[in-house]
Amino acid sequence: MESYDALLASITPTTGESRTIIDPATGTVVGEAPVHTVDDLERAVAAAQVAQPAWAALGHDVRSAALLRAADAVERSAEELALLLSREQGKPLNGPNARFEVGACAAWLRATAATPLEVETVVDDGETRAELHYRPIGLVGAIGPWNWPMMITIWQIAPALRMGNAVVVKPSEYTPLSVLALAAVINEELPEGLLTVVSGGRDVGARLAEHPAIGKVMFTGSTATGKAVIRSSADTVKRLTLELGGNDAGIVLPDADPKAIAEGLFWGAFINTGQTCAALKRLYVHDSLYEAVCTELAAVAAAMPMGVGLDEANVLGPLQNRQQFDIVAKLVDAARDSGARILLGGNPDDGQPGNFYPTTLVADIDNSNPLVAEEQFGPALPIIRYGTVDEAVAMANALDVGLGASVWSSDLDAARDVAARLEAGTVWINKHGNVDPRVPFGGAKQSGYGLEFGVEGLKALGVPQVING
Repeated sequence: MESYDALLASITPTTGESRTIIDPATGTVVGEAPVHTVDDLERAVAAAQVAQPAWAALGHDVRSAALLRAADAVERSAEELALLLSREQGKPLNGPNARFEVGACAAWLRATAATPLEVETVVDDGETRAELHYRPIGLVGAIGPWNWPMMITIWQIAPALRMGNAVVVKPSEYTPLSVLALAAVINEELPEGLLTVVSGGRDVGARLAEHPAIGKVMFTGSTATGKAVIRSSADTVKRLTLELGGNDAGIVLPDADPKAIAEGLFWGAFINTGQTCAALKRLYVHDSLYEAVCTELAAVAAAMPMGVGLDEANVLGPLQNRQQFDIVAKLVDAARDSGARILLGGNPDDGQPGNFYPTTLVADIDNSNPLVAEEQFGPALPIIRYGTVDEAVAMANALDVGLGASVWSSDLDAARDVAARLEAGTVWINKHGNVDPRVPFGGAKQSGYGLEFGVEGLKALGVPQVING
């Protein structure tokens, strides 16, 4: 792509219905997104059925080479993609935000291409030889969220393509332009019909989940919508990978150094202005260092600039949509009304344009308070006191979700012992939310099932076949 304008023009519809996309930081128009229909979905599925067999026949090496070329294409258009992402989603260009997200897209494409997937010899005893292979599923449906629209789309489509599948993507209605632009760039290096974005409403998503030609659905989003995907997919017994809601707990052990961990705690909680499934959303701190952690964390948080994403100085942005703003505001107001102590923030400027909610820290809050018990998905962190590690573990495990968790300590052995007791798909030590394309990632309890990333992620996009003889 030659420029931002050219990139935007390449995805702007010239016919059919469209929807105006608004910048959540400024209220200005970003562009027009197509409103695709179920008929458009059917055409995308038909094209994918035509393209997929030849793609599967190319083999892993050729498909991996195509993914590497796609990564090159993303890097060539990286700044244009980041500008669009910042304007549509709201996240700043700098910090772990828009440029970071686009860079992660290229990195995940490269890592997916480089991950080996060997035939596994299960038995070879001289009489029986059994080998485990993974064959393409065929067509994969990918339904993505609005918080990390480009990166999570890559998490879905890169392993699907590597394993020989065609992909039909249904992006969030809040951030369709980012996904359409990313696909347009990647499609410079892919056969026609293999990867299609259908930018429609809930009817398109529902049809994708139930479509008899779709062999697998990958979904990232809320637990409630994930349950609807499960129901829609049941009649055709689709394979599913579901990365659903989380309310991640962090436990600060008594031997931790408050000053040393403060910045890690901040970014664990407030990356993407708190709009991350695996962000730190409940922080449990031992009585002995509770005030020190509150003080150090507040000092870090107060120094982080929030504002319009295109301003190079900012590292925190607005909430992507007003509905999410209202959820955060309601939860913080309820916490304040209950007697909790607002350390920082909690006072949005209603006269300011955009969906900006200030960085908010809430102390002396009961563990049953809605700000603790419900996923806020925004820049408000409750900090809960505990007296014993057993108490902290019990509170952390009390909810019906378990995407991630973290333990913060100067004693790695003690931290690992506590980590083993937590009911979460990933438990980080002295960090939170750090994902790696080589390391499997998935949820426990109602945070979903199935693994992404690495060899396990590739296997999840294939059909296991045992050849015995």
